[in-house]
Amino acid sequence: MAPNKQENMLWGGRFTGGLDPLMVEYNESIYFDKALYKEDILGSIAFARANCKGGILTEAEFNKIEAGLREVMKEWDANKFTIIPGVDEDIHTANERRLGEIIGKDVAGKLHTGRSRNEQVACDMRMWLRDELRKIEGYLVSFLKVIAARAESEVDYVMPGYTHLQRAQPIRWSHWMLSYGLAFAGDLERLRETIKRVNKSPLGCGALAGNPFNIDRDMMAKELGFEGLLWNSMGGVADRDFVAETLQWSTMLMMHISRWSEDLILYSTAEFGFVRLADAYSTGSSLMPQKKNPDSLELLRGKSGRVFGRSAGFMMTLKGLASTYNKDLQESWEPMLDTVKSVSDSIRIAEGVLATLDTKPEKMKAALDPFMLATDIADYLVRKGVPFRETHHISGQVVALSENTNTPMDQLTFEQLKSVDARFEQDISDSFDYEKSVEMRSAKGGTSKESVLEQIKVLKQMLDA
Repeated sequence: MAPNKQENMLWGGRFTGGLDPLMVEYNESIYFDKALYKEDILGSIAFARANCKGGILTEAEFNKIEAGLREVMKEWDANKFTIIPGVDEDIHTANERRLGEIIGKDVAGKLHTGRSRNEQVACDMRMWLRDELRKIEGYLVSFLKVIAARAESEVDYVMPGYTHLQRAQPIRWSHWMLSYGLAFAGDLERLRETIKRVNKSPLGCGALAGNPFNIDRDMMAKELGFEGLLWNSMGGVADRDFVAETLQWSTMLMMHISRWSEDLILYSTAEFGFVRLADAYSTGSSLMPQKKNPDSLELLRGKSGRVFGRSAGFMMTLKGLASTYNKDLQESWEPMLDTVKSVSDSIRIAEGVLATLDTKPEKMKAALDPFMLATDIADYLVRKGVPFRETHHISGQVVALSENTNTPMDQLTFEQLKSVDARFEQDISDSFDYEKSVEMRSAKGGTSKESVLEQIKVLKQMLDA
């Protein structure tokens, strides 16, 4: 008679019938939650230590369990751990099964005393996600340092600013970079807040009602690097808000990366020509040898949709669940793992693109159009005491005169301008200056050099917070 595989499962004692083989496969999570083997083992060691302190394990039993678990970890580290299909349904079952083979089932069987997989999986996920988000924090800080450095070194480049994708007003290239840099810095602030909420310990919550052996939850939390406890055992095992919040945070970041990518895709076209991507972040065409495609930026833009979908799908999983633990929560693993990888890779690709990007300031300057100074004409008259609503209308008439006479606006004669409004004076010619235009926008947050340098300073302070 074939052995009953359910006897090795943590829940198998109540069941006598075999599972449908497809159900076994459908139920398994080992092939993706094995990524958390280290967290599962460290959590088990902390739990065993607490049970030893509480008198459930002897010192000798604890030492044996800890040594055995560290042997299991070495097997995972060396990629020598053998998963047994149909038996190792998840990382917790696999590790405990292998522990029993190393130190014997009598001692290994005491490891799970007072513990539920409900708290165990939540603990593993929080530990893993906390550490991964800290890595992402480092990647984001590194990317923002590149933005700040380039904004500082290229602060003198002037280019068209756009609204509705139409030329609007002259701005500094650095001002454009910082418009996204400060958005990414906002993402950094939100990420740091998210990490705080992820880093709470559920260990000791049991299946839902708590631990019956007066286990020291604070001691376990400290050992595992948590910054506090989840204070309700029912909520502690059912809570996947920390995953949902991470996915939601990721959608915000990827939305910013996608828009940043879209701008650079446009700016890299021959029609704009403001930037040129390095070969390392471009590809060619299989048919047209002249092509240099911005595949890195297009993939960044495309990956955002993947991340958005993961977030929306997981929220639909959560919305109808009764308290406390339901198997539906297993669906939190794959969105979490996939999104963390997508976001981690995307930030590093974005940094690589920007760090190697070749800017073309002469192309930016050539794209400036005198019509972009129409607002400066209105501002000029405001300073002469004319109400803005009137100056806006007068400036529009100057634009119309330029168009009707096919004369660039900055080449209209003083007499032509006087024919539009007698309050124009000879110094109106000073308004047809792109550098002066950007320097006039000197209020905090504007595009003047001083203001842009102040924004860089603010950005650097946000990185150090």
